Amino acid sequence: MTKLPLARLVLLALRQLWRDTRAGELHVLFAALVIAVAASTAIGYFSGRLNDAMQLRATEFLGADLVLRGSAPAVPAQIDAGLAAGLDHARTVEFSSVIATDEALQLSSVKAADAAYPLRGELRSAAEPFGPETAGGGPAPGEAWAEARLFTALGLSIGDHIEVGRKPLRLARVLTYEPDRVGDFYSLTPRVLMNLDDLPDTGVIQPGSRVRYRDLWRGSPSALQAYRSQVEPSLEAHQRLETAEDGNRQIGNALGRAERYLNLASLAAILLAGVAVALSANRFANRRLDASALLRCLGLTRRDVMVLYMLQLGVLGLCASLVGAGLGWLTQLGLFGVLDGLIAQTIPSGSLWPALAGIATGLVALAGFALPPLAALGRVPPLRVLRRDLLPVPPSSWVIYGAALLALALIMWRLSLDLKITLALLAGGLVAVVLLGGALMLALKGLRRLLAGAPLPWRLGLGQLLRHPLAAAGQSLAFGLILLAMALVALLRGELLDTWQDQLPDNAPNHFVLNVLPADVEAFGARVSALSDFAAPLYPVVPGRLTAINGEPVRELVSKDTRGDRATRRDLSLTWAAELPDGNRVVAGHWWDEDAESTAPGVSVESELAESLNLQLGDRLTFSVGGLERDARVTNLREVDWDSFQPNFYMIFEPGTLQDIPATYMTSFHTPAGSEQALVDLARAFPSITLLQVEALLAQLRGIIAQVSLAVECVLLFVLAAGLAVLFAGLQATLDERIRQGALLRALGARRDLLVRARRTEFGLLGASSGLLAAIGCEAVSALLYRFAFDLEWHPHPWLLLLPLLGALLVGGAGVIGTRRALNATPLGVLRES
Repeated sequence: MTKLPLARLVLLALRQLWRDTRAGELHVLFAALVIAVAASTAIGYFSGRLNDAMQLRATEFLGADLVLRGSAPAVPAQIDAGLAAGLDHARTVEFSSVIATDEALQLSSVKAADAAYPLRGELRSAAEPFGPETAGGGPAPGEAWAEARLFTALGLSIGDHIEVGRKPLRLARVLTYEPDRVGDFYSLTPRVLMNLDDLPDTGVIQPGSRVRYRDLWRGSPSALQAYRSQVEPSLEAHQRLETAEDGNRQIGNALGRAERYLNLASLAAILLAGVAVALSANRFANRRLDASALLRCLGLTRRDVMVLYMLQLGVLGLCASLVGAGLGWLTQLGLFGVLDGLIAQTIPSGSLWPALAGIATGLVALAGFALPPLAALGRVPPLRVLRRDLLPVPPSSWVIYGAALLALALIMWRLSLDLKITLALLAGGLVAVVLLGGALMLALKGLRRLLAGAPLPWRLGLGQLLRHPLAAAGQSLAFGLILLAMALVALLRGELLDTWQDQLPDNAPNHFVLNVLPADVEAFGARVSALSDFAAPLYPVVPGRLTAINGEPVRELVSKDTRGDRATRRDLSLTWAAELPDGNRVVAGHWWDEDAESTAPGVSVESELAESLNLQLGDRLTFSVGGLERDARVTNLREVDWDSFQPNFYMIFEPGTLQDIPATYMTSFHTPAGSEQALVDLARAFPSITLLQVEALLAQLRGIIAQVSLAVECVLLFVLAAGLAVLFAGLQATLDERIRQGALLRALGARRDLLVRARRTEFGLLGASSGLLAAIGCEAVSALLYRFAFDLEWHPHPWLLLLPLLGALLVGGAGVIGTRRALNATPLGVLRES
């Protein structure tokens, strides 16, 4: 044996790779690697660029270095402490209000800011809607800047006047960018920016109004830390300090969840691509057994043979990874395009790291799924050139499965997946595969008895499926799960909100009203009664925060990221009522007992919140309301129908508990179509109210869902492509046998159209079974979601019956294309290759 120099091995590997590539030998393997790398790179760039944007402009999310926010103004001592520390200061007040013109009205999010705002970043505006923007400045007293969509919604032009409460303001510019705009409810409605000096004249802010006060601070890190240390002990329950790490938490959490979902979809695409790589690499190795034996006879060592084929796959993997990285980069551009509007800030271009990580993912998948079949090539005995029945000693199963599991673990670590969620999905997927796969195997065995009386093309097509039942069941399951995922996304994307809305009665409230002042309650109630026959009672509302349970601080009793944790991090809307509201049902305890004697008034708690807080009947709750502490005893627990569009509350107090605290009132009512002018008059008559139009919010919600769903569907295309790669890889694995079988049938007199019909039958049945599995699975999953997650009445979806036809067309067409070599092979050509 002579050892071949590395340079000669590299040259030989490149020559053989070029020959095999031109012959189409490795196209499926190349495509599978491209898909794996593209999916990984696209998601890597998507999450990485978002994180870079958040870090680059973290302070702009706040408009300052530090923000003191609350539902009431900061006390003078807190302001004086910051000024004494040498910090720069600015103030903003945010609230929702109806913007009225002579002909229409529009719920808007209004921000009143002083001249120093913002302390970080700059406002940007335009001289006309959708015109070129400029940076800097702010509205002067008597002026307002508004977003272009408010101009469009109300038919406004620059120079027109709008009314915020009782104050007319002239529209001076079009607001295009606010550095501290957050992704919460205030983002859904058109934005208006006004000068803080005009706020008292509006009459909108009254005791108990829903308002967000923000005091912005800028300065050196040491001065900011000193201010925090001084102010934190004096914070009220409704106040909190925010830094750049805390800013824009709502959109950060939402994008974090989207990133995890996309990573899971990416994992599915990579796993399917890995299966395709394994199938293709196995065929690659099997077709090189003779060549390996010949190379051993010509003097190459076992190590040289292994290095030769590893070099071939390494070069192929590197080329495929580079192509996949480029495709992934283009895909993430498309993802950001479909999410335009949800992400307001400019996104940095990103580094090379996601592309490098994607390339590494492809090479790891290639190594983990392709090296085990290649390991056999070094063990091919030279005697195989004379005896074709000699096979190499197969590697240990521990090596095969260990390499695949190691590759899977590295890919999961690369994608930063939640281990519990991933393992749960993998375990659930494994159970589904075993059950559905077993059913498919039984169905295929049942078809064997039907072959005797079937036409010849059906016997030939079904015979091929029965010859490899395990591979057929696996391919059918893979495509069934892919079609199920895409059908489920399409089903929920368009139907869920429509079904939910259709289940509402015709007279369900379509308007909510907040911030009705106590002095206006009687007049407002009479006005609404004249306007609508279906109005809910007017409920008093006081913002308050739960601070203690049985004397223990609530923060020490709740688990992180639970419903109770979220409810105790913010002010709740507290109310009192003598009668149980519609849509509420007492499930534990009794409604108010006037004869019961207690040291504390009663409070009724929503049952799911009570479960999250581990509350029991008789527990003593402490609330911070208007700067005062109030105790209450849990008297009963209620189930609440949150989809009723009635005013609903977590906490309802016994009458007489909070009457001494300033409150506003809220209600909901239904108006028929064509009542727009009456609503305009209502908003003008009561300028302090906030009028929420449910139809507008649902339309905005549908738009957001459509954007996010479209982004998910873009990633699901990778899953579909990976499934096609599995199909073609499976076809390639049996292609040699199909070529020999086709040549034998041609030699026995079979015509080409007979073989074509047999292939169509085989792959049409395979695709139809995949579509049938997808339809059944989609109906089952949607029924579970409707019943247990959305509490909706489930109904059948007849359009899912199209999935078997879609599967038959998709898989049937791909199967015929993938086996065209077997259809074109001649008996003489097969004999010459043997």
